[in-house]
Amino acid sequence: MPNNRIPHPTTTILAGVLDFAALDEPTLEALAQVAVRRAYGGNQTVFFEGEPGVGLYVVESGWFKAVKISADGREQVIHFLGPGETFNALSVFTELPNQATVVAMESSVTWLIPRQAMLQMLDTHPSLARAMIQNLATRVRHLVALVEDLSLHTVEARLARMLLKSGSDGAVQRQRWATQSEMAARLGTVPDVVSRSLRKLAADGLIRVSRHEIQILDVDGLKEKAMLE
Repeated sequence: MPNNRIPHPTTTILAGVLDFAALDEPTLEALAQVAVRRAYGGNQTVFFEGEPGVGLYVVESGWFKAVKISADGREQVIHFLGPGETFNALSVFTELPNQATVVAMESSVTWLIPRQAMLQMLDTHPSLARAMIQNLATRVRHLVALVEDLSLHTVEARLARMLLKSGSDGAVQRQRWATQSEMAARLGTVPDVVSRSLRKLAADGLIRVSRHEIQILDVDGLKEKAMLE
């Protein structure tokens, strides 16, 4: 007899998450049953650094940024997060408070899977545990690279690296929220310095800047800039 059971609508969303790729449909269905939908407006805070971690967030739509904020309000962007990505995995494995503040960049939707539900899944699905640990290791590598960039490279070199990493088909598409202030927060500097660096790369014939995108005109030249210290 055919199975006409209609799966929980959130199952399809969770199935598109890399961490959950090895899970079968019944397991995804079980996660979907406990997942809590949360919608955010642009510039709305999801949680603050230091607050208790409550579980794993899965991004359905929109964009978020994870940031560290200094006492004087200056931001250092750690990561931008888009559809299909997860954040706050550390709170699943430990009882440490949130290690960064996460803010929605635009109207966005997440699904929150409570910590206890995730722990139960990790106990019974080793493949899920391996996938999440691999994801955490990737994030650690990203943080090490970020420290290296901030410590050892000029803003111009960091900007060149960011453009090369973000580019696709010879261009970097600029999200509506990707202002020079946001670029500066990602690069660990201030907007005026980013503006000067963009103008310098453009004057050197390496890029062309427009309102909606940054075209990469000379990949090899930009790679050379990216290696400057």
